[in-house]
Amino acid sequence: MKPYKFQPYLRTTIWGGYQIAPFKGIFTAQPNIGESWEISAVPGHESVAVERGIIGDVDLGLNLAQLIDKYKGLLVGERVYKKFGNTFPLLVKFIDSRQDLSVQVHPDDKLAQKRHKCPGKTEMWYVVKADVGAKIYSGLKTSITPEDYERLATADPVNGHSPMQDVIATHEAHQGDLFFLPAGRLHAIGAGNFLVEIQQTSDITYRVYDFGRKDAHGNPRELHIEQAKEAIDYQVWPEYRTSYDSTKPNSELIHCPYFTVNRVVVQVAAEVDLHTDSFVVVVCLWGEANINGIRVKQGETLLVPASENVLYIFGNATFLTATM
Repeated sequence: MKPYKFQPYLRTTIWGGYQIAPFKGIFTAQPNIGESWEISAVPGHESVAVERGIIGDVDLGLNLAQLIDKYKGLLVGERVYKKFGNTFPLLVKFIDSRQDLSVQVHPDDKLAQKRHKCPGKTEMWYVVKADVGAKIYSGLKTSITPEDYERLATADPVNGHSPMQDVIATHEAHQGDLFFLPAGRLHAIGAGNFLVEIQQTSDITYRVYDFGRKDAHGNPRELHIEQAKEAIDYQVWPEYRTSYDSTKPNSELIHCPYFTVNRVVVQVAAEVDLHTDSFVVVVCLWGEANINGIRVKQGETLLVPASENVLYIFGNATFLTATM
């Protein structure tokens, strides 16, 4: 089974920028592209296979759920298929923020199941590029109670500044920075960041503060202050930026119950065995290479089937890999 390329879903947002299309080598007149959903099983936006390097390939045009139903554990891994069935468990995106995104929080599995009958949302960000002075907002820098949160979140802004901004930890963003965002952590992507987001397959977001922004019709965007109250982790953690060894050709970035993510740097050739029985998502951050017989370049993403998940790479490139 050869790797699959999928048609990206380019999403226009009010805060979106102009970097995603040129980064991916796509020519489009679509404005303000804030996100490119590279691999998605979100209903209504399921990824569709467009390339596999096989003449007359009958799999092209099938969406992710149809491919999993056809190949089951051969595609995603027996353990993954037994747990998730035909639902692909990860959502992988590029994000380009021309403006600050809203301060938000995601529920954990327990709360999401109770309220929405779906999984929660733990995610991670890898910063591909950042403008000078760009910020990432992640976690609390000051201890607050749920009652404090409700008071701060409902207070009127002063000169466009909300008191919620005073309790959220702010970090300078740089290329290669890594932020792990377990469900419950308040967070926001600041203006001037271009990053990869890897998350559980869930689209549940509680918006807490939106910098007074208006939607396309001039109305304030909906906030979810009460819903977020029960979802927030009110603990102050000593560090919110995740460290890793950037000098190694294969560095584990994140290992959690929902995904394992590595950064892989290849010069000329490499054989990469991630020692997993699951699929491997490969996101190309820079360069060009051949992976298991498929050419991939900067901005492209592959799904490597579990049955053939040792990566034979020829080229010069930097990747993120995501497995279960």
